[in-house]
Amino acid sequence: MSFTRQRRLRRTQQIRELFSQTQLSVKDLIMPYFVIEGVNKKERIKQMPGIYRLSLDNLIKDLQEAKSLGIKAVLLFGICRQKDEKATSSYSETGIVQKAIRAIRKNIKDVVIITDVCLCNYTSHGHCGIAKRTTHGNRQLTIDNDKTIEILSKIALSHTQAGTDFVAPSAMMDGQVKALRETLDRNHFKDIGILAYSAKYASNFYDPFREVLNSSPQFGDRKTYQMDFRNSDEALREIKHDIEEGADIVMVKPALTYLDIIARARRLYNIPIAAYSVSGEYTMLKNYAQTEDEEKRLVLEVLTSIKRAGADMIITYYAKEAAKWIQEVRY
Repeated sequence: MSFTRQRRLRRTQQIRELFSQTQLSVKDLIMPYFVIEGVNKKERIKQMPGIYRLSLDNLIKDLQEAKSLGIKAVLLFGICRQKDEKATSSYSETGIVQKAIRAIRKNIKDVVIITDVCLCNYTSHGHCGIAKRTTHGNRQLTIDNDKTIEILSKIALSHTQAGTDFVAPSAMMDGQVKALRETLDRNHFKDIGILAYSAKYASNFYDPFREVLNSSPQFGDRKTYQMDFRNSDEALREIKHDIEEGADIVMVKPALTYLDIIARARRLYNIPIAAYSVSGEYTMLKNYAQTEDEEKRLVLEVLTSIKRAGADMIITYYAKEAAKWIQEVRY
């Protein structure tokens, strides 16, 4: 009988390890945090078991634990008390993200700080930009692209002045990367990087996140600025433009149902690629797994698939747990 015996390379764990092509590492993981005002606060999030809204003191404690597990990068989201139509709290020197950056810099060394730059956390209407009425038709509310990037630039500058390493514009406004790069350069922050939410889809996997930030849109939806999930070529155009405008890292969001986008971007562009495994993906895995062992195996399979598709770094709410499990896993 003549056939190829592929199973020879799978016969034992040691042989499988020797020939494995994709290795998931703790250094690939970025932990997102939700920061709130107050002291000694640790608020549960109903749809995301194990994830909390943290006051600054508890953020530092949690980050110290994450760092002890080998996690070297964090992504910060702020939850503010005072929301208005112009998102004025977003770029305040005393804003919650600005305070969180300074607290981390004071208390923890050798951690990469990435800060989300968007308006949805700060606007009273929950959208990622400044609202205006159209000048034609029935004068419906829409999002003003150019006014929004002015505010995004202010946010990025305020985060940078507080001490962030990377700003991460996520509003999906045209020209946002160029505007941020020009603002940072003009203010002598040429060394600060931009992690661009380049291919951010109008996904159904964001609902738990919107609960966390209380940022559901009060009118319409985000489909006029976030991407149509039926499209892939559009994502590559967005990524190309962000690279041309000065992005140092590009992101695909969500991750699990957009592995094809990650893979296509990896083939086309020689630039670091981040993938955001979003709140709905986290909740889906939490709800599906019946035991901790099953959860561990599922999560590591999913994260490995994201890296196998071509992601260099993965933003995941499972970062701390995955950091522990990577040391234990047997493929």
